[in-house]
Amino acid sequence: MPALTRDEAQTRAQLLDIQRYEISLDLTTGEETFDSRTVITFTAAADGDTFVELKPAHLRSLTLDGTPLDPADLTGNRFPLRALTAGPHRLTVDAAMRYSRTGEGMHRFTDPTDGETYVYTQLFLDDVQRVFAAFDQPDLKAVFELTVTAPRDWTVLANGVTERDGDGTWRAAPTPLLSTYLVAVAAGPWHSVRTEHRGLPFGLHCRRSLAPHLDADAGELLDITRACFDRYHEKFAEPYPFDSYDQAFVPEFNAGAMENPGLVTFRDEFVYRSAVTDTQRQTRAMVVAHEMAHMWFGDLVTLAWWDDIWLNESFAEYMGYQTLTEATRFTDTWVDFGVTRKSWGYDADQRPSTHPVAPDPDAVPDTASALLNFDGISYAKGAGALRQLVAWLGEKDFLAGINTHFARHRFANATLADFIDSLASATDRDVHAWAEAWLRTTGVDTFTPKVTHSGREWTLALDRDGSRPHRVAIGVYDRDLSDGRLLVLRERYETDVPEHFPPTPRDGGRPALIVPNDHDLTYAKIRLDDVSQDTALRSLSSVPDPLTRAVLWNALRDMVRDGDLPPAVYLATARTHLPAETDLALVSGVLTFAHTVITDRYTPQPHRPAALATLDALCQDIVRRTEDGSHAGLRLIAVRGLIDAATQAEPLQTWLALGAVPGGPELDPELRWRALARLAALGEADEDTIAAELRRDPSATGQEGAARCRAALPDPEAKRRAWDALFATDELSNYLFTATAQGFWQAGQDDLVRPYVARYFDDAVGLAARRGPAIAEAAGRHAFPLPAVDDDTLRLGETCLARTDLTPALRRRLTDQLDDLARALRVRRRAEQG
Repeated sequence: MPALTRDEAQTRAQLLDIQRYEISLDLTTGEETFDSRTVITFTAAADGDTFVELKPAHLRSLTLDGTPLDPADLTGNRFPLRALTAGPHRLTVDAAMRYSRTGEGMHRFTDPTDGETYVYTQLFLDDVQRVFAAFDQPDLKAVFELTVTAPRDWTVLANGVTERDGDGTWRAAPTPLLSTYLVAVAAGPWHSVRTEHRGLPFGLHCRRSLAPHLDADAGELLDITRACFDRYHEKFAEPYPFDSYDQAFVPEFNAGAMENPGLVTFRDEFVYRSAVTDTQRQTRAMVVAHEMAHMWFGDLVTLAWWDDIWLNESFAEYMGYQTLTEATRFTDTWVDFGVTRKSWGYDADQRPSTHPVAPDPDAVPDTASALLNFDGISYAKGAGALRQLVAWLGEKDFLAGINTHFARHRFANATLADFIDSLASATDRDVHAWAEAWLRTTGVDTFTPKVTHSGREWTLALDRDGSRPHRVAIGVYDRDLSDGRLLVLRERYETDVPEHFPPTPRDGGRPALIVPNDHDLTYAKIRLDDVSQDTALRSLSSVPDPLTRAVLWNALRDMVRDGDLPPAVYLATARTHLPAETDLALVSGVLTFAHTVITDRYTPQPHRPAALATLDALCQDIVRRTEDGSHAGLRLIAVRGLIDAATQAEPLQTWLALGAVPGGPELDPELRWRALARLAALGEADEDTIAAELRRDPSATGQEGAARCRAALPDPEAKRRAWDALFATDELSNYLFTATAQGFWQAGQDDLVRPYVARYFDDAVGLAARRGPAIAEAAGRHAFPLPAVDDDTLRLGETCLARTDLTPALRRRLTDQLDDLARALRVRRRAEQG
């Protein structure tokens, strides 16, 4: 089916003005389809031809101004509207639409715990047409009036407040002007927690089987929601623009969350069934803050075309972290951003698929290409750029420009040019030049320090490999005179890069450690001078500020990826310093990179057991350090690390039998499935063991855990069954597909899975064409043969990329995976050369 092009959207926007959609959905017609009846009221500015989009299972009828149209004229997902006359029109469409199991359109899920069924919409980016007929583009905003017929014991949630009629039909309050992709419905026997704040109804909703877990966290979730809501009203002159604020935690959701006005949908893994760290709670809180920011930037003011998606996501990403820091107990959120999100942006920006934060409109010619830009650049790099903008512009002028933007474009659409004009109205600085340098360019700038010293004076010059202007802080640290193992801050000063004048000598003698971009205010890679690098490797855990430690860990990470630091040195540094680290985000982020990248990809197979032993020793140290119960989060991270690095079955089998790790924690469902998955990969579990665990935990998460374990078994028949489930039957839901793919490829099973490496590059192509972008993304991310780090895999992948029949989603994901593979091979060779 053709993707909507930018040119087609512009032509249609010039022709049509949409006033209203009246949508009636009937969710009682069976398990495969639902009925959808849509009345669209619109005006044509002139005589002309256009089309409306829909993807029906069965198109029953269409009428235009009372005149029947022939359903057979539907071609793909487009129904032509020919010879429209200038003036008002009324289009009525009646169709049966298919439920989805891939998280696109109207997703249907039956909870294996209790048999209850739930449905919800995910209409971003162009999946409105899977639910109702629409002129499906963001700049044709309209009012939406929605009615839904649902089973008697269901509750229906929507963008506006819903009320149930006596006949079982739910009616939602008419919306303000919205883009089509922001319409939302969630229906089922929800468990709900409701309250009011500032006169508005607030609600939390989840599956009934998750009710105890939501109830346990409802206070925290509502406190975060209220705090962010109030803080945004202090920042923004425009009040919250919708009539309610519901947050629904829905099953098998593809993204983290979706900013539907008045009805934010979240993946229901955020309703925690098992123990989590405070950093995980912080992540959930950040997503709450991120999605709420979208109510203004994205929903009230919406992009005109998808080239400006960064305006939505970068803004919400920046505001989410900043507002959480200002308004809640989570005051170190930028540490997590630095060590987790920012590295996502750095990695994406160094691949061949990189693009500017704000790409040229011609680079986003259609919706298929737009979908590829939801990546680390549009989120993390864009948020990093905005953080630098605030450092350069000042928060007062930044917020003044934002409020001007809201006032100028409320309930309408805006472009990058509009946004920059609004910022420029609040400052004398040249924001347009800043935007050209930061938003229209690709790649990561790199700072390399040059330090000279003479007597008590020293001078720092920062060489910049790149083109952007930066305002950065320089951290200067000395050895503690009373304890030479510790570092203390001498001073932190700000400077411009490039500097406008020769650097000024500074007093105090040569520092032990100089940190460019201290406090992580800009988006750039840094290198360290020789003395500072030696200090960092020896004393990183004694740097007093966790955000500075994040900058240093990122510097070491980048050096490994660039071949400038041996992977073994990074691993040894983690072994030395993580046991003394107190920041949960840093421990989790560094340990994840050390295992999934250093050990699993950058370390050749003969050396992998030694790397796993290092990780095991590191985690054992943290476990011993936390025996007093004072650091439950650190202990949980370490126990997860011990499970993942295990090479012997006995400790895991003992924990499973006891139901706990000696000294804690108890083995809750997440830890039990994690341990069993590792045992399965080691060949120390079988189908009977997996089935017994599934009887113990028959939940949706349990079903996924069992699928992951079965695919991990080092048995030819288990691999054949898993492969057929992934690529032959097309029956797996999006989550079960991902779980099976995650289990299939296991380091240490090279001979067993080698025949599947070549098969992957054939079978993934057909799968992506059949099942669409969401499964194509999952196949490219999770089903790719990550452990096969060799030239043969790279050659097979490059041959596949030369094919002309790859879908855009799969081509993008394969491009990124193969670039990562080529980097892993370079790192290995560089390390072997010494």
